[in-house]
Amino acid sequence: MVFQVTLAMVKPDAIDRADDIVDRVLASGLAVLNRRRVRLTLEQSTELYMEHYGKSFFTELVAFMSSGPVLVMVLAGNDAVSAWRDLIGPTDSVKAREVAPKSIRALFGTDNRLNAVHGSDSLLSAYREIKFFFPTFVVADTQESGSNALSSGTDFLEREVNPTLIRGLTALCKNKPADPVRWLANWLEENNPNAPRVQEPDE
Repeated sequence: MVFQVTLAMVKPDAIDRADDIVDRVLASGLAVLNRRRVRLTLEQSTELYMEHYGKSFFTELVAFMSSGPVLVMVLAGNDAVSAWRDLIGPTDSVKAREVAPKSIRALFGTDNRLNAVHGSDSLLSAYREIKFFFPTFVVADTQESGSNALSSGTDFLEREVNPTLIRGLTALCKNKPADPVRWLANWLEENNPNAPRVQEPDE
């Protein structure tokens, strides 16, 4: 077993049950090193879930995660990434109730989108997400590969994500739409530089 840190988040749909969820975290043996309650801005929600950019659910996900407060926590323990993932259960709360009825998503979630909590899916993601919410938090150098992963993840964001995101936010400020979250999500889908382009044949 390896001592790790990971990021846990109670989503807007389950924020009223945050205390119950924290109790389950502590009962599992994981420690809460840091926590804060925040409401994600448009920019934060978009940046946090940029890995899903271009997928069909991206627009709804960004809108949902900006719809209310969340509780984010830095968890620590042996194999913390997988331990937290096991504790929360399958992504779809309906499936969780079938295969892991005592999991957090089974108990506090509703479906595939309103699934109560988020958990980092890898050590690389955990380091990136911890730095996102807790910029001054010093990630323990438990594994040399973890530090390298954080560096490469930051480089990836700066190279592949930030240029498009900045363009979108600039366009958003110019247009000032009534629903900025959905407007930006749609803009990102339409301007995804990695999306296949269909060229009309010459007549």
